[in-house]
Amino acid sequence: MIRVQIHEVHMPADFKKFAKSWWPIYADDPHWVPPLLSDLKGTLAPTNPYFKRARSKFWTATRDGQIVGTIAATVDDTQQETEPGVGYFGFFEFIEDEDIARALFNAATAWLTEEGMTVARGPYNLSPNHEFGLLIDGFDTDPSLFNPHNRDYYQGIYESMGLAKAMDWYCYWMDKGPVPERIERISERFMKRHPNIEIRTLNMANYDEELRWFYDIYNDAWEENWGHVKISEEEFFYKAKDLKQIIDPKLCFWAMVDGKPAAASITFLEYNQVAKKMNGSLFPFGWWHFLTGRSKIDALRVFVLGVKKEYAKMPLGAPLYIATWKEGLTRDIRGADASLVLENNVGMRGALEKLGARIYKTYRTYEMPLSTEA
Repeated sequence: MIRVQIHEVHMPADFKKFAKSWWPIYADDPHWVPPLLSDLKGTLAPTNPYFKRARSKFWTATRDGQIVGTIAATVDDTQQETEPGVGYFGFFEFIEDEDIARALFNAATAWLTEEGMTVARGPYNLSPNHEFGLLIDGFDTDPSLFNPHNRDYYQGIYESMGLAKAMDWYCYWMDKGPVPERIERISERFMKRHPNIEIRTLNMANYDEELRWFYDIYNDAWEENWGHVKISEEEFFYKAKDLKQIIDPKLCFWAMVDGKPAAASITFLEYNQVAKKMNGSLFPFGWWHFLTGRSKIDALRVFVLGVKKEYAKMPLGAPLYIATWKEGLTRDIRGADASLVLENNVGMRGALEKLGARIYKTYRTYEMPLSTEA
């Protein structure tokens, strides 16, 4: 038997061999959507503002001269302020071989232990503000935009290694159809009683300022969610710069209370349908798929809906949902994905289910205590 070798790799020098090793792992998986390598390279680059407050290490596993798995480990200093001792693992990809997975995981957790971490949690690529979660059901469809996909054997290997569930996250699907009458009545009644509230779309001419509005809502509305880590303004803008080219302002709504942004919802066209055909690159033909594929997208991705805590008692979600729904009815689509929703977020889950949404995918966050023995 050829022994597995674990090698630490460095970004950006080793980026290509690290990321391109995933293609063979998913060669026979029809639902994998390759990452756009130029975007991912920017995420992992030392110039990413995220690394001003976090540090990561990366490893590959090789056997018979071929890379057969990857992993990363991250310590986020901001996260340590609320959950000291919790370190992250991610980019955890491997062929169907527990020995390979275990060797990679041991390398990552050994470093996390050296850094003083007492718990390994993941998968996070790199943190909760990036792509995260292990798909445990719903393997029969492609992932929605910004959500990962993985092989169905990962869960069994995770649990064989001793990783245990920390939290589940749900993807909801809503078929296109008439606006639910009950929700529309609630929205209309609420808006009539509060003439100081305005629902309006994103103003692209005022993009940077309105992006700051959303930054404030994001850190405020999600602050008490399980596992949330505050994001710096610099990092937020770094991540958001590439989204401008795919944002449709008609699908992004503000709830303004007395002229101030109180809540927001952002929905995208399901660009994974285009990204899949790009096969990770803009060249030589990826750009053509991007330019021509938009008109063929047949689904929406409800990315976020958040309400500032000071307005939490106001049912601002209803008019935002209705505005998004009505805009969706003008599109040639099948329906919309809304995700990722915490399993314990009963308010959001209840609202989606009243709209007729159903769970069609589940992602899981895992964790494992780390040995503190010298």
